[in-house]
Amino acid sequence: MNNKRRIFLKGSLGASALGVVIGTGLLSPRVVLAAWPEDAFGAKAVPDALKALTGSDQMSDSSDIKIKAPDIAENGAVVPVTVSSSIEGVESISIIAVNNPSPLIASFNLGEGAEGFISTRIKMGKTGDVIAVVKADGKLYSAKKEVKVTIGGCGG
Repeated sequence: MNNKRRIFLKGSLGASALGVVIGTGLLSPRVVLAAWPEDAFGAKAVPDALKALTGSDQMSDSSDIKIKAPDIAENGAVVPVTVSSSIEGVESISIIAVNNPSPLIASFNLGEGAEGFISTRIKMGKTGDVIAVVKADGKLYSAKKEVKVTIGGCGG
């Protein structure tokens, strides 16, 4: 009984604090959502997505970018992908699945001094390349890995 009361009080205090922050205008959903690059995520071609996201589609291949993803994904709905980069000054890391209807899957903006590392799960419609695009010092670098998606997720 005492634990339920504590949880209720913590939740009430958190909701009250959030209400005060929103009421004073320090946090606004409009400000948070304004930076979402709708054109980039809605693009149907890789060059269009990159141009909308970064202003350029010119990438250089880099061995300093490592993609960890399965060679064969039995379930295309949940494909684990990890991208790491030893390039200095990483500003963002984006993941592209070339054969998806909307190829830009995710884009992570990293703060100054952050390690060039992200890990997530993506959805792939069919077999194709997964491309990691790293933006550093205003230039785009990339690496790719083919991931085979089995039909029906049964490994056959």
